[in-house]
Amino acid sequence: MRRRGQGATLAPPMDFKRRLEQLGRPPVAPPSLDELRQRMATILGRPAPPAQPPADPSETELPFIREYTDEGPVYRRCERLLPSHHVGRMPTDAARAASPDMLALLALDPRLADCDPARALFLDTESTGLGGGAGVVAFLVGLAYFDPVDPAHPLVIEQLLLRSPGDEPALLRLLADRVERCGMLVTYNGKAFDMPLLAGRYVMNQRLPLPARPHLDLLHVARRLHKARLGVCRLVSLEADVLGFIREGDVEGADIAGRYGHFLRTGDEEALAAVVEHNAWDVVSMAALVGLYGEPLGVLHGGDLVGLARTLRRAGALEEADAAAHAAVARGAGPEALRVRGQVAKARGDRARALADFEALAHEVDDPSVRLELAKLYEHHVREPLRALELLDQGTGEDEVAAARRRSRLARKIQRRQAALGSRKI
Repeated sequence: MRRRGQGATLAPPMDFKRRLEQLGRPPVAPPSLDELRQRMATILGRPAPPAQPPADPSETELPFIREYTDEGPVYRRCERLLPSHHVGRMPTDAARAASPDMLALLALDPRLADCDPARALFLDTESTGLGGGAGVVAFLVGLAYFDPVDPAHPLVIEQLLLRSPGDEPALLRLLADRVERCGMLVTYNGKAFDMPLLAGRYVMNQRLPLPARPHLDLLHVARRLHKARLGVCRLVSLEADVLGFIREGDVEGADIAGRYGHFLRTGDEEALAAVVEHNAWDVVSMAALVGLYGEPLGVLHGGDLVGLARTLRRAGALEEADAAAHAAVARGAGPEALRVRGQVAKARGDRARALADFEALAHEVDDPSVRLELAKLYEHHVREPLRALELLDQGTGEDEVAAARRRSRLARKIQRRQAALGSRKI
């Protein structure tokens, strides 16, 4: 390579007149997407796929009606269910008569005790993603509520579809109206997902937040009652194992966002049909669960009654917890039913019942915590420190300091008892 000054030949600079001519030329428009597809197809040697039309917001074969508002169109579906409609073994109409006191106890939320379940708004959203952030949109909002003026068709199922992202303000306004009219919100995992998602959309659209209402999140109740038996408490699992209803042809939750994206790109409404039905099933099943949780004692599986008794004990409703624990034992819920009945009996001050249950439990399971409960009862209730010391020697699961303190106290009580017996003999 030659350097400047060593005989290198440089290209002549561009003529000034040519530069001016180039600057005066009109800009060349970039190729369209269809042109790029055609070029790529030519290179690959196969014909370009036909261009798909975008979704037309003015037409729909889905079961929605376009309604006009001051803020634009909203696509709304509305259906009404008969009072006899069931989800499995549970009528949806039972939610109207659900005990608010019981719902408050199971939710561990005293505010719900003052709510009327007949004025509940059941809510579920389908979104463009599972995470948060400004780009995640609720494109389908499912609602259910009871109509007080139509006893023949009391439960109303209402769904709002976002066919075009530009229609979101109208959807948000209608949703705010529905929340304003209700007395309480009912969701399934709504505290962690649906409500924060919607709150973000109201902020992004510079709107006032949704009206505050007492909120019953059924996922929290389901975990307390069913997790020990069912494990992961998905709504479809509760439908099958608690309500006795099996969905057919349902869409997987992981596919929902992709189906909506496909709809926006291609206008293929068939991709959304299963999503719409999935969303409707969700809100109807919530109504059935509220009916069940409002009067749970006569319906729940024996293992779930153990969760019911524990939750009621935690809420301080000891009489209701005792009834649930007795029902769990009667329905063959096994050692855990004995355990919770003993715990409830102890909390109620019925130490004789607690002693009997923990003794029976100790014959079925090898559990240090059971021996600890028995050691406490023998020391303080039966006043037999020697028996309590025997249980301590078998292992009670206490740390060394607590066990040593208990052992020393029991030894002193045994010595005092022996000394008292000796003085009587003299």
